[in-house]
Amino acid sequence: MAPPPSPKPLSHAVIFPFMAQGHTIPLLDFSKALSRRGLRVTILTTPANSSFILQSISDHPNILLHELDFPIVDGLPKGCENTDRLPSMDLYVPFLRATRQLRRPFHRFLSQLSDLRDLPIFVISDFFLGWTLAVCREFDVPRLVFHGMGAFSMAVCKSTIVHAPHKHTETFAMPCLPERLKFSVVDLPGEVRDFDPERNPMCRFFVEIGESDSESWGVVVNSSVEIEGDFVGPLESFYRNGAKAWCLGPMLLYSDEEDQGTCVEGEPTCIEWLNQRATGSVIYVSFGTQTHMSDEQLDEVAMGLERSGCSFVWAIRFKTWCPTKGMEERIEGRGLMVRGWAPQRRILGHHAIGGFMSHCGWNSVLESLSMGVPILAWPMIAEQHLNAKLVEEEFGAGVRIPSVGLEAIIGWASICKGVKELMGGEDGRRARERAQELGQVARRATQDGGSSKKSLDELIKQLTSRGKCKC
Repeated sequence: MAPPPSPKPLSHAVIFPFMAQGHTIPLLDFSKALSRRGLRVTILTTPANSSFILQSISDHPNILLHELDFPIVDGLPKGCENTDRLPSMDLYVPFLRATRQLRRPFHRFLSQLSDLRDLPIFVISDFFLGWTLAVCREFDVPRLVFHGMGAFSMAVCKSTIVHAPHKHTETFAMPCLPERLKFSVVDLPGEVRDFDPERNPMCRFFVEIGESDSESWGVVVNSSVEIEGDFVGPLESFYRNGAKAWCLGPMLLYSDEEDQGTCVEGEPTCIEWLNQRATGSVIYVSFGTQTHMSDEQLDEVAMGLERSGCSFVWAIRFKTWCPTKGMEERIEGRGLMVRGWAPQRRILGHHAIGGFMSHCGWNSVLESLSMGVPILAWPMIAEQHLNAKLVEEEFGAGVRIPSVGLEAIIGWASICKGVKELMGGEDGRRARERAQELGQVARRATQDGGSSKKSLDELIKQLTSRGKCKC
């Protein structure tokens, strides 16, 4: 009797996130989507980042983890292998440059796969890991680049660097983008607005990896064509060889996990606390993992929340700040302050949440809108001002706290006014309706027949066919 045929080997994909939570999390979600479609996925990371990733993929046997040793570099603390752990953002560029030393172990990894005749049908690597393109080409493996930004922000940043429209007038249209969009200098990220590779090390780094970005086989975009379709073509115009921008998100909707977590020790969990609140009555407040706020500014946030009269959950990642005397007693039963990490997706998905005061990092924007929650936008760094512009002006799904410059303190009265407007004002009502509409749009995109799911199936089909032709 002949032995049964061997099972057909699964096509292999490699995912290489940048070592920052905001860049890693969406690619973990995306890895699960690939796994469900019959691919075997290997995620590359460094030892200090492994435990976080393993927690997310433990229920997915077709997703494996492979460690590359992080280099020891003068000036970087030993064991500091994630930007969230940098003691100072002055070390950001040295950290970026240190990741280049992962090129040799990455080459060794692909070489081992080649010897085993198990090369991946594609590699998705972060924009900051531009050196992966040359290694992938050596093994004839397509490299797709992932930015962690939306199509709108990417297109604006690239257009600004290439065309510099802000050098000529205070208010301007952006070449390649729809003419209805008008920009001002304050909308632009600092490194893009004052792009000077000779003086700014970050700009110089962008130039060094820019070629590998534009030469990539394709671009993976954490968005959908329904959400950002007007900006996909403009983004693709900055890539060569007919490279396509693949809108495959929102990637968080591919995850089958609820991020778990508890609040302050001795307090009820966040979810238990929210269970006792009326639908839409609570505003969630979080400013991400990379934002710095002075104690003085945090005092103003606290007072603004207290004076607003609204119920709130505030995730506080700032270790040195403490609320003013008596505040915790005054807000008892109405406000919950969470020290450290909070289960953001579960919080935003809770029926009690009616708004989100956010720094407008792209992951937070997608998480909020996918749950139908409007945003009180308080952008601070990087492309967050562009994300806030998109949310408020294009989507109509948020309101914004007035900006007073990068160094100035925003007073409690402005914060209080913004909270009241989002939670009970007419602009807030319209933003909530629009956010709920966008939530439905986002969920449809990743379901059967949705645009993002169709694009994902087409991407896998193309690259699987390409892999078979090489055999």
